[in-house]
Amino acid sequence: MFRWAQQQLANVAGTQEPEYGPEAIHPVGKNPGDPAFTELKKEHLKWKLVEQTCVETQTFYLQADSGHYCFLQVIYNNIAGLRITTQFNVKLWYPNNEKPVIWTSDPLENYGFDDDKFSFFADGLSIELSDDGSSYHIKSARNEKSYVDIKFERAAPGFMGGTDGTTTYGTDPKAPWGSMRHAFWPRANVEGRVISHGEQIDLKGRGMFSMALQGMKPHHAASRWNFVNFQSPSYSAILMEFTTPASYASTLVRVSGIAIDGKLLLANNHTGDVKHTATKKDTDNDWPEPTAASYSWEGKTEDGKDVSATLEGSLGDRLDRIDVMAEVPGFIKSIAATAAGTKPYIYQFLPKMTIKVKVGDEVKEEEGTLFTEATFIS
Repeated sequence: MFRWAQQQLANVAGTQEPEYGPEAIHPVGKNPGDPAFTELKKEHLKWKLVEQTCVETQTFYLQADSGHYCFLQVIYNNIAGLRITTQFNVKLWYPNNEKPVIWTSDPLENYGFDDDKFSFFADGLSIELSDDGSSYHIKSARNEKSYVDIKFERAAPGFMGGTDGTTTYGTDPKAPWGSMRHAFWPRANVEGRVISHGEQIDLKGRGMFSMALQGMKPHHAASRWNFVNFQSPSYSAILMEFTTPASYASTLVRVSGIAIDGKLLLANNHTGDVKHTATKKDTDNDWPEPTAASYSWEGKTEDGKDVSATLEGSLGDRLDRIDVMAEVPGFIKSIAATAAGTKPYIYQFLPKMTIKVKVGDEVKEEEGTLFTEATFIS
């Protein structure tokens, strides 16, 4: 009971939590009898709309044949059950940075959902899931810098770790005080365009979709994140991992998968690895910004063949560095860093890399594009 009271105080004050120990974290897929993954069906794509502090997102990553890279994201943010805000973000990079990045982030008015909570609507925006649950159509006229008309069609089975994709926090597994959920389409076909000040940008290519729910304060849920989205003509490889704060025994939680057209080669929550093989100190915040990395996957096909894959090499020039608290007044940022040890930065990279995939005794290599993020929070 005392630990629960401590946690409630931390929730309200936003301060660092006490150390609850490993018994207060229940990673996805680690309960006895849990499967390595569950294939996504349409019913798994419903918005949860939790009635307490949470951030729920849908994010569409687009890798165009033209060399453009884009993500589209809608955010539903419930602040302590007292206030709800919604936001639509568009970020688009040109090949070889030949033009400045297009970046728009617009608050939404009059948001809502269809009766079954599969599709999202707001003034000037619609994100509609098809009747068969295999595609999304995203249309936005929110900002003249980023008019959007994109169809995003699943090209391989989607999945989530374990039974329901959810990691829970709390000393009583039946009454958790926080949660984290992720579900993925690792491989999709993309058609459509973004129009910016009259310029039409064709985004036909490949994509990856992520639906996430963070049911607690972000610096209480994780201290570090790594995210990997690799796309090549034949392979899509994704990996998401986070490390909890010391409050939850610095526990590593991971979900990963590799897909080809029409099939998952592997998906699980217990294998794979991310290593920052070279770093440099960011003098603005003291974080170890990665400059080279290696990523690995392991698992089995449905017919029992061993599967492994690796990516490794230089990350090249960073795509972006995001100071998550950039818009927060300086004195508040200082208090947050002191009281909760919170100093969140996201480092984004977009290098070309070659994936090496081994299925049984057969080995193949193929070049593709890696979008990766390294996030440091506390």
